[in-house]
Amino acid sequence: NGEMILKAVFAAEGVSWPGHFVAVTGSESDLDRRASKEGWLARFPMWDWVGGRTSELSAVGLLPAALQGLDIRSMLRGAAYMDQLTRHSAVKQNPAMWLALAWYHIGDGKGHKDMVVLPYKDRLQLMSRYLQQLVMESLGKFEDRLGNVVKQGIAVYGNKGSTDQHAYVQQLRDGVENFFATFIQVLEDGGDGTRGFGGKLVIRDVAVEPGVTAGDYLFGFLYGTREALSERGRRSITLAIKRVDEFCLGQLIALFERAVGFYASFVNINAYHQPGVEAGKKAAASILEVADRLRVLWQTRAGETVPVDKIGELIAVSGKDELLFHLLRRAAANGQGALSVDGAQSSFTFFAR
Repeated sequence: NGEMILKAVFAAEGVSWPGHFVAVTGSESDLDRRASKEGWLARFPMWDWVGGRTSELSAVGLLPAALQGLDIRSMLRGAAYMDQLTRHSAVKQNPAMWLALAWYHIGDGKGHKDMVVLPYKDRLQLMSRYLQQLVMESLGKFEDRLGNVVKQGIAVYGNKGSTDQHAYVQQLRDGVENFFATFIQVLEDGGDGTRGFGGKLVIRDVAVEPGVTAGDYLFGFLYGTREALSERGRRSITLAIKRVDEFCLGQLIALFERAVGFYASFVNINAYHQPGVEAGKKAAASILEVADRLRVLWQTRAGETVPVDKIGELIAVSGKDELLFHLLRRAAANGQGALSVDGAQSSFTFFAR
């Protein structure tokens, strides 16, 4: 869809789009063949066994990271370093195993507690969204590997501390006890002359009060929030990285990917398929089929007013009254007709094209 829309925009501006398009896709996929045939600028292959949620360190994530000026080789070195750590057979020397065991223990191996992610650094603002897909798509499974109904999963939500936590810390401390917090601390304040993402200089020593820096406050807010939760018996995990740079980001990504794999092995589920997502896609396809039948009816009934309860019969769709109403309401909003609702009787007037 995005490709078709962008092509239309480029064409409207009189710009030859093939020289501006690149494809990140599996070799010999439909997109790959189309990009080759149409002479796109470049093609970046990805393995067909890499799922979207674990593609951050493949061409899918590395290309946009490189375009933003990130050192992707450093990201990969960080991930490789974490890989080595997560191969230790001794649990206490394996951070991913340690993390997965904490998830298992806190949630009784059933996902009874949601995970609230609180990174204390603006540049990690999207971490909770990333982990939401990684954890929930991997672990949210109806059946285990043997076909037993298990309804596994860990719900993930969150935002960055300290500013955005005010939206929900009140409930976390005093409300429903259905979660555990995951704090991510960055030990280095700002950078002190080192360069972060994109080579930008970050200063850390500005005093916001006599003898107190913003980093001091951030540290105080993190541990203050953690203690406030602990006073109410709310559990938390705290992860610390030295700084927010490409190497440490690669470590974090690899850490959580491996922890997800370990947890899945504990509860005997497949972390690397997504039948629920596929079910949603199939349902969407069936809805689009009904919408297509409605478009055909529009072509033959232009200018006519038809009772809504007859439209399903006309397009051979039964038991879909609510869906038809929503489709007709959308059609009316987009200038394709007028929906009239009068008590129990509704009708739709098909506008001429």
